[in-house]
Amino acid sequence: MENIALLNILSRSSVRTYMPGFKIPASDLTSILKAAMAAPSAVNRQPWQFVVVENPEILQRLADSLPYAKMTAGASVAIVTCGDESRFLEGIDDSLWIQDLSAVNENILLAAHAIGYGGVWTCVYPHPERIAPVADILGLPAGIIPFAVIPIGRPAHEPHHIDKWDTSKIHVNGWSGKYAR
Repeated sequence: MENIALLNILSRSSVRTYMPGFKIPASDLTSILKAAMAAPSAVNRQPWQFVVVENPEILQRLADSLPYAKMTAGASVAIVTCGDESRFLEGIDDSLWIQDLSAVNENILLAAHAIGYGGVWTCVYPHPERIAPVADILGLPAGIIPFAVIPIGRPAHEPHHIDKWDTSKIHVNGWSGKYAR
């Protein structure tokens, strides 16, 4: 498998410890955010907003307020992905923004990995006890819903990749068809 995009996807892992004192260059951060905005979205609504957090005090406050995002305090930056209610679809499709933001998050993680950084997706939405403090810390206006906090930095250690390939989870032409390639 020589394809660089596939190698990037297959080698990405969650990184939770970062080299202290490392500042991500603005050009790299812009590349990561451009990749985020290249994500697909339902009806091309692009229901996303981003808060880039570089201030160590705010990173610490986010870490203190989220039970599974303690590593945020040691990150170079955190990107808080948010859903913009003014861009949500209506009716039965009103929750498709969740899929859209999930694609955004994956693009952020893959872009960060591709240029030598590590990150981890930490959940905010749909937990009210996480949404409220993040919205408060960041001063989010009404209609902007924090979806995830993604701490990013230079990995402190060589990331440990887990091979998740499992053919028992693949079904061909129906549930009973086995994948035998």
